[in-house]
Amino acid sequence: MTEGDYRHVYVVIEHEDGKILQVSLEMLGEARRILNDFNKRYSSKEKVVAVLLGYNMNEIPKTLIQHGADAVICADNPELKYIRNTIYTKAISQIALDRDIAAEIEPEYAVQFKRPRYMFFTADSIGRHLSATVLAHLESGLASDINKLVVADIQLTHQNKTGGKPLIYEKTLEMYRPDFSGFLWTTILCLDNRNPSIQRDYHPQACSIIPGVFETIQPDSNRDGKIIKYVPKFDEQDLKVKIIDRKIIKSEIDFDGHKTIVSFGRGVKDSPEQNIRLVEQLATELDAQIGITLPLSKRPFSVSQTIDSTYLIPDRVIGTSGRKVSPKLYIAVGVSGAMQHIAGMKESEIIIAINPDENALIKDECDVFIKGRMEDVIPVIIEEIKRQKQDVKT
Repeated sequence: MTEGDYRHVYVVIEHEDGKILQVSLEMLGEARRILNDFNKRYSSKEKVVAVLLGYNMNEIPKTLIQHGADAVICADNPELKYIRNTIYTKAISQIALDRDIAAEIEPEYAVQFKRPRYMFFTADSIGRHLSATVLAHLESGLASDINKLVVADIQLTHQNKTGGKPLIYEKTLEMYRPDFSGFLWTTILCLDNRNPSIQRDYHPQACSIIPGVFETIQPDSNRDGKIIKYVPKFDEQDLKVKIIDRKIIKSEIDFDGHKTIVSFGRGVKDSPEQNIRLVEQLATELDAQIGITLPLSKRPFSVSQTIDSTYLIPDRVIGTSGRKVSPKLYIAVGVSGAMQHIAGMKESEIIIAINPDENALIKDECDVFIKGRMEDVIPVIIEEIKRQKQDVKT
């Protein structure tokens, strides 16, 4: 294949009960921004293509065009009403390889078209699974949980990829994600093998995108776009699995119903059991919900079963790998300030951090920074809250 065989950004849309998931609109917005710059830099006419699967989707395609899509490939079929990975994978893969669809998207590129240039999925439980199976089917690479995207021409010398020769990879999608620590960036590339002995193309360059990291664009009701109907091809084997009943299980942790959230991180390490109990007491006095940073969900400390099952659970994670919150008051206890966590709470109205390290990155994100050990600071705060409550009563 040649570079011209790859065209457009395909964005796989998720929706529920007629409502588009916010992250899908965020992906469209980022795809629009990327391609606006891309088309200007490379003098091309590539398109943002929304891939929409479901049943009786009514006005959703028009909404997607208003939010930045140039074309919406709409597979409206009773079998697609609920997500089943097998048939969704097959339908999306068929769409990605369909040259007739490419001709409707942009006739100029149709003859040479083989595959999308880039593909975006959501980094939620559905998107992570679906992106993996689709890209396995398309035999290309995948980067997961991405929160920054850049298109660039890069020079690379690699023993396997380039046979040790310096080569230019044009229009490469640089996909960034924080490493586990949350402080360092990892750059992921999906590159063709240019080494003649193992030559092979890897397209589309694809990723799953974390919710909340990109801005949606302002919807424009005057935007024009194409709605392309597509009928997926299934066989009897594909339809063996049926959904008889379906219930959406929401998180038991209600962050939205609380004006205050108290979160803790690895700073509880000196006395995990006692310090988590302190955080619990503070949250009780403030009628606050309790959140944690991602590393705490990996259960790094030995604590009682009650503490472990109540607090060290994924549903309480705040950040790019968990929930995004925006309470009136956010208290970060023993939280260092990794970018993963900051992304999930930076829109809080007032942020207070308690940390003995005055150089902790959280200091740059908070309105009030209390330098001190939580064991010393929290009891004082609790006593003051109790005193003020008593004053109000009297």
